[in-house]
Amino acid sequence: MSLNKQHLTMARSFGVAIVVAVGLSSCATYKDEFATINSRLDQLDVKVQGAAQSAESANQSAQQANQRLDQIEGRVQQLEQAPRRKPRG
Repeated sequence: MSLNKQHLTMARSFGVAIVVAVGLSSCATYKDEFATINSRLDQLDVKVQGAAQSAESANQSAQQANQRLDQIEGRVQQLEQAPRRKPRG
């Protein structure tokens, strides 16, 4: 093999090594970015679950209040329909 072919082969090998090294370093960068994104998603998931629990609790409270209103509605209607009392005096 001539000296030029040896240099060419070595240059190609060196170029491939550089491409592989750059590729691996970018994988590490992506790995860090994915870890950051996954962490943020986990935090958002916790917040969403908390909001869902709060909404469910508020919904239950509203249902209880509606039930209480339904219970007293009949009594209110009776009072509204009852004949008025004459004031004393």
